[in-house]
Amino acid sequence: MSATPKPLLSDLDLLRRLIAFDSTSHRSNLPIADFIADYLDRPGVHVERNPSKDGDKTNLVVRVGPEVDPSTCGGLTLSGHVDVVPALEPEWRCDPFDMQVEDDRLVGRGTCDMKGFVALAVNAAARAAERSATLSSPVALVITYDEELGTLGARRFVDTWPIADRPLPRRTIVGEPTSLRAVRMHKGHAKGRLELRGAPAHSGYPHLGKNAIEPMGRAIVALSEVRRQLEEEGGPNSEHFPEVPFVALNLARIHGGAAINIIPERCVLDIGFRLLPGMDLGMVERRIEEALGRALEGEDYTFEPVNHSPPMLLDARSDLYGAVCLLADQTETVSASYATDAGWMQEIGFECLLYGPGDISVAHRPNEWLPRDEFERCAQDLDALVERFCG
Repeated sequence: MSATPKPLLSDLDLLRRLIAFDSTSHRSNLPIADFIADYLDRPGVHVERNPSKDGDKTNLVVRVGPEVDPSTCGGLTLSGHVDVVPALEPEWRCDPFDMQVEDDRLVGRGTCDMKGFVALAVNAAARAAERSATLSSPVALVITYDEELGTLGARRFVDTWPIADRPLPRRTIVGEPTSLRAVRMHKGHAKGRLELRGAPAHSGYPHLGKNAIEPMGRAIVALSEVRRQLEEEGGPNSEHFPEVPFVALNLARIHGGAAINIIPERCVLDIGFRLLPGMDLGMVERRIEEALGRALEGEDYTFEPVNHSPPMLLDARSDLYGAVCLLADQTETVSASYATDAGWMQEIGFECLLYGPGDISVAHRPNEWLPRDEFERCAQDLDALVERFCG
């Protein structure tokens, strides 16, 4: 720990520093993680690293205040990811990693999704550290990597963090951009890959080969029928997803063949499907496998799961949900059709909800921006929640 604590940056200046790190998911996140760890090198703050298997990336786990009481796991956890999507679009009006203030907008890659919340969470923890000796319950941060690649950092955290030996506060805010609405449920996102194998040959002698693309047509028809059935059936909590009240099955990407004059020996179809909260992943995967088995009988093929991010569901009676709804002046249930780290975190007992500044509709787009008033209001809300749940 440094002898002299670093000066507390303003929320805006801290966000500007975080934006300046090109933490696009294909890069290591160690530089931005090192910066945050160094910034939080203060009395009363305990920082641990939860590295990826290859050590090229890391989650950060931060605790401020007293030890967690394992019987209650009281206090408050704030969580966010620091990876961002690429910013290669020619429409950018500025350097995406040099945040600009344009009237009431904070413009830059990651301002909305979701370094804005991370900056606020880090400063909330730093402010809490100034009175750590008087906190009745701890404040914790879980800062993850590779959320944009399929919640990989959160999965790593869940798989490797010794939660029984080193518990963290159960109440958790994951600061995805929700326009400061309390979101207590979201869909999951599962991915699978279908591969059909044939035999290559000169296209002038097709009898010497076996075309791997042709039977993929039957597979696509079968999967389209599964999609139609899922749309008709709906599912648990569908009433909270009025725009898409069903499992959304997407035949997302197909590729096969090497040249026009070669019988294609391989064809691959990537599939994504978004589960409603309360649905069983295995049930949907079995339906897909059964449909493919009927359509591709006698063919050489495999269907394998690639990755999944679980759905999230928080009980409406949660005291954290009630507190955030009060701050948001919210009475209705709000849901999200995208997946987040919260789905994994709830698997080991965290009671998660989504709450953060910014609108998801401007994320992943050129000139991504964050409303300055929401940024400032969220800072006040986090301080109020720390005061309520940590004392």
